[in-house]
Amino acid sequence: MLVKLLVAAGVLVLPVPALVMGARGLMKRPGYSADEPADRVSYVLVVALRALVLLLVLALSAVVLVSTVGAVVVDVPLHGMVYVLFGLDVLLALLIVLSFGRRARRSVRRRVSPAAR
Repeated sequence: MLVKLLVAAGVLVLPVPALVMGARGLMKRPGYSADEPADRVSYVLVVALRALVLLLVLALSAVVLVSTVGAVVVDVPLHGMVYVLFGLDVLLALLIVLSFGRRARRSVRRRVSPAAR
């Protein structure tokens, strides 16, 4: 029973916040220029792939959570595939967090030389 609760907690700790962070960073792309058609095509492709990853993580999280909560309530063992889906869910959540889920870096303030005064 402890393992089932840890799997459910693991889904709530990493993949669910990664979904929120990824949804905020879905449309952001630094260096995008609307003037060039090649930039538009690549931008659409990147956004489509990001949306696909977010939908996959949402589906995996839902399946794992429903399976673990159902197994806890009925007190039956989890199927081995649930652990595989949990591992895939965590890996995709890490992909989201480390790629497009991060906040944009703030530009460093440059020190103003006193000679400019």
